[in-house]
Amino acid sequence: MPSRRTILAALVAARGALHAAPALGVPPADVATPASLRFPRDFGSHPDARTEWWYVTGALAAGERLWGFQITFFRAATGVAGDDASRFAARQLLFAHGAVTDIAARRLRHDQRIARSGFGIAEASVADTGLVLRDWRLVRSGGAGASRYVAHAASDSAGFAFDLELAATQPLLLQGEDGVSRKGLRREQFSRYYSEPQLDVRGTLAVEGRPAAVAGRAWLDHEWSDAYMDPGAVGWDWIGMNLDDGGALMAFRMRRADGSALWSGGSHRVTGGATRDFADGEVVFTPGRTWTSPVSSTRYPVEWRVATPVGSFAVRALLDDQELDSRTSTGAIYWEGISLLVDASGARVGRGYLEMTGYATRLVL
Repeated sequence: MPSRRTILAALVAARGALHAAPALGVPPADVATPASLRFPRDFGSHPDARTEWWYVTGALAAGERLWGFQITFFRAATGVAGDDASRFAARQLLFAHGAVTDIAARRLRHDQRIARSGFGIAEASVADTGLVLRDWRLVRSGGAGASRYVAHAASDSAGFAFDLELAATQPLLLQGEDGVSRKGLRREQFSRYYSEPQLDVRGTLAVEGRPAAVAGRAWLDHEWSDAYMDPGAVGWDWIGMNLDDGGALMAFRMRRADGSALWSGGSHRVTGGATRDFADGEVVFTPGRTWTSPVSSTRYPVEWRVATPVGSFAVRALLDDQELDSRTSTGAIYWEGISLLVDASGARVGRGYLEMTGYATRLVL
């Protein structure tokens, strides 16, 4: 059995090879139109895709107390081993991020995991959402239109633990054109992308060993891609908002180093109604108030004006300091946190998460 030091060295080398590999899995410019998504198969992992993630964010409450939470699993194909390689070869790496934003205490607690797939330590099922990374997990059951998830993450060092059940209240939301979400001008620059907004959440959250029964709403994204970012992009800005009227709003832009939009998109679904997809250029992110991290010295806009075809909204972080330093796993520093959505009159219309990447350094997938 390899030593712990040998395994760690292999993981670091594999991650370095992944970051350096320019063409792993990237389709040619004349790539054919992707096949339609099929469920439950596409709830599962796609090992042939270069990058993939399952991203769950939401708000939890116990009485007047409010927390934000997130658990994200990432899968990356390394391209460093063939089918005939040793079973110890790191063909796939799995990463996980977990966080709890304690609004009352004005504190973000977060932790991270990394392991090569296999040996029961890190697994990503191809049959359905079944993600395990040591003691953290996200597992789905139920039919395609009736998802039920269990999510568990615990960190002694960060002082949080949660055991949650998340139940679908609405049909799947396919982003883009039937689940093909464009990310740039070139035909191969897209992700397969679906969301499950308005998940009903119940369970237990413990902070510093003090458990509380909590309930709330969450948003799940699942994306996979071979060519997610254009070389001209340094990162992205994204919001996923559960609207108070039961609808769902998602908007994003791929951002250049000068702060301009390279590509934008998103969607809006009314309660029980149709979805409107936003074309490139129909979404405009305008930064407002900024906050500078005392840890990384990175400056982030923590208030935004986001103009969409269905209205213009303000996005306001509920806590400025929601920066995540994941340099010991995915290698990135980024901002991700619970935020409010406010309409032109100043009234709250939703709550969800804002994510900003590529502000500290260019994001490398």
